[in-house]
Amino acid sequence: MSLQALRAEREKKVAEMRQMVNTAEAEERDLNEEEAGKFDTLQADVQKLDASISRLESLAGMEAALDEPADSRVAGVRGHPGRTAANAPKEFESLGEFIHAVRFRQNDPRLSDLYAEPQAADDMEMGEGSSGGFMVPTQQRDELLQVSPSQAIVRPRANVIPAGSPPDAEITMPSLDQSSDQNMYGGVEVRWIEEGGEKQKTDAKLRNIKLKPHEVAAHVVITDKLLRNWQASGAFISGLLRRAIIAAEDRAFLSGDGVGKPLGVAKAGATMTVNRTTANDVTYDDLLAMDEKQIVSAMSSVWIVSKRAKTRLRKMQDPEGHYIWQESAVPGEPATLLGYPVIVSDRVAALGAKGDVMLIDFSHYLIKDGSGIFVSASEHALFTQNKTIIKAFWNVDGQPWLHKPIKGEDGELYSPFVALDVPSGSP
Repeated sequence: MSLQALRAEREKKVAEMRQMVNTAEAEERDLNEEEAGKFDTLQADVQKLDASISRLESLAGMEAALDEPADSRVAGVRGHPGRTAANAPKEFESLGEFIHAVRFRQNDPRLSDLYAEPQAADDMEMGEGSSGGFMVPTQQRDELLQVSPSQAIVRPRANVIPAGSPPDAEITMPSLDQSSDQNMYGGVEVRWIEEGGEKQKTDAKLRNIKLKPHEVAAHVVITDKLLRNWQASGAFISGLLRRAIIAAEDRAFLSGDGVGKPLGVAKAGATMTVNRTTANDVTYDDLLAMDEKQIVSAMSSVWIVSKRAKTRLRKMQDPEGHYIWQESAVPGEPATLLGYPVIVSDRVAALGAKGDVMLIDFSHYLIKDGSGIFVSASEHALFTQNKTIIKAFWNVDGQPWLHKPIKGEDGELYSPFVALDVPSGSP
């Protein structure tokens, strides 16, 4: 039987399996005994066809390679008959082509240096052959992580520490102790000295911040048909993964508890809170009180507000009855409120809860990248649906560069992280 005929026969049998499953689902039942037996038989037939197709594809590639000089042949590149060392590309054209190779062509030579050891993903139980996954090439990794401020909230505005070597090792970052029992310069005292006078000894109080990248994973389901057409679907797949990565990181950097994940701003000891004047609402006085606690030098601060809090901002007026905030008419350009840009997000707390409105200077937040991004693909869980589960996993940590609020020169406490809380006295 020809390769084309084998593929047609496989498609026919998979379609029959799909029809059986659709019929059972429409009748809200499982496959009966007769159907289950037939399904298992069809599945065994498909597996035999897959083996035959694979053999013929490999044979076609080897036969085509016989026409090339011996020193230029590239063996074992299934799905690429005739590819030679002279014309074989050295890099993947796009993330779509890379994922296509991970799923359908794991013997592609370009993957050989990207294989990850299994312990890098010891929780992967999806049945794929390469349980450790494959490291995303540098070019495509940059494509996934180079996000704009309009796409991600924290990463584009924070201090990002590269992975380094070894990438997942814990690092210690020194920081000035600017807590309330010190001055805002970490205990360093500055004095004027007369000519010939004795210079005073000054000591900087330092504290350590430890960052150890934690593993995080994202899953995306793609149809096999779409994945095979990687030239057309590459941008779509890249967009899906990028949005998943952005969302996972933002949620952790904003509200993570620091246990097996980054310590988010909302739960950090350096974050100052303002009790709102009215439950389940946001008022002009609340915003003024938050701005009052913001560190004076925080020129890069932004408001992060929930979607329902945005509605309150639209209706908010100052004591003279003037509306204090209007959304920008320029697409992608955030409007300002009390001089700070406003970012509306569903990644913060719901209206009325602590953190539904935050005023943050992310330049005081540290992100430590680790190993990854790795990608693995498996068809086993959704085999009968002709779909592939793509798993992207990487390592990252983050936390504020301060332990506590800062005591300013006026003796008051300030912080680059300010969050709106429930009313005083609320449970």
